[in-house]
Amino acid sequence: MKEIAAYALDALLKAGADKAVCRAARGRKDEFNVEANKFTLLRTLFNDTLYLKVIKDHKKAVTVVNKLDKDSIDRAVADCVSLTASAQADEAEDIAGKTENKTFDQRAGGSDMDALFRRTKDFLEQVRGEFPKIVLEGMTSEFNSGKTAYANSNGVEFLNDTENYYVTTSFAAKDGEKASSFNFHGLNLSSLTRPFMDLGMQRTLFDESVRSLDARMVDGKFTGKVIVTPACDDMIWQTILGCFLSDMSMIEGTSRWKDSLGTKVADSKLTFRASPLHPSVVSGERFTLDGFESRDTDFISNGVLTSFALSLYGANKTGKPRAGNTAFGNIEVAAGDTPLADMIKSIDRGILLNRFSGGSPGPSGDISGVAKNSFLIENGKVTDALKETMVSFNIVDVLMNIPAISRERCENGVTVLPWCCFDGITISPP
Repeated sequence: MKEIAAYALDALLKAGADKAVCRAARGRKDEFNVEANKFTLLRTLFNDTLYLKVIKDHKKAVTVVNKLDKDSIDRAVADCVSLTASAQADEAEDIAGKTENKTFDQRAGGSDMDALFRRTKDFLEQVRGEFPKIVLEGMTSEFNSGKTAYANSNGVEFLNDTENYYVTTSFAAKDGEKASSFNFHGLNLSSLTRPFMDLGMQRTLFDESVRSLDARMVDGKFTGKVIVTPACDDMIWQTILGCFLSDMSMIEGTSRWKDSLGTKVADSKLTFRASPLHPSVVSGERFTLDGFESRDTDFISNGVLTSFALSLYGANKTGKPRAGNTAFGNIEVAAGDTPLADMIKSIDRGILLNRFSGGSPGPSGDISGVAKNSFLIENGKVTDALKETMVSFNIVDVLMNIPAISRERCENGVTVLPWCCFDGITISPP
């Protein structure tokens, strides 16, 4: 991969690029597939990727191809350089300057497909024994390995070797004519030392799916508290990233926080960051496509906005500081000091929310959508499963109104999240 990246980089510069980036990667995936609780497939997939970026006369072009032979690289180089002719000049386009070159080793000791098969088989047997009403509509258990080489024309070089196991399940509970809402769960693992059922929120989500077979409508409209579980990372956390912190929202000026750096934007209990280097994150980002070594980055620290989620381009375009990484899937929220059980006991009326289906907020921050796989909380207890229920709120307002964050956190190899309680959310029948 290093030789391929070096060859492509040299070819881009000879073809007339002022600045250039090459990222060559070769990956392999060995996976088992399960459908309807039965093994259906074992397959091996290979994936070669060459990413090329050229800046010429301040004009950017990007080409991505899936072949790494010399002829394919030569064609990709010619195509990429030629594309700059039709691009618009933008002086914000740039690449990282020279830093220390590094090699990263994120290997997990090689694949053990026999152990992966046994873990998957044991998991299926556990599902049949503990949760006979659960139907695994789909499941994959896989071992991934890859080698990546990065080089740019400023002399930056990174090498990375990665290995990980990845397990995903999609499921629903069924009992005769009754069926729960569909749900899913994912795990990113560096080893197979523990049963899949005991990791992340898998067992909890299975149990809640079975309980959801007897769901009811919420009684009337009310404003109350919502506990967002670690299984629901998009309702709040990904919305913050996409609508308030990202390149697009900042460049277009739609972010309500565009001028809020260093000011309080959330309850002081909240610390929210991107953490690709967290010990429990498996195969986290080690360098960005811009050519910077990744570091963990706080976006909100004790309620104060400390960073935007900007790439080098976004930073140059807006004049704001660049984020320390682009691993915005590897999010972390700091643990609070309230046990989850006490958090639930403190709620007179609200819901426990596992999944949210809704659109992005407008400039005002207003959001509405459907709470799925969720439960009513009444008088300090989780009671009935709810049929699909409408929730609406203003995300800017509820971030300032966080009664509690749980002491417990869920780690799934991708995210590290607690249970968070938000107040002032309108809950109503659909």
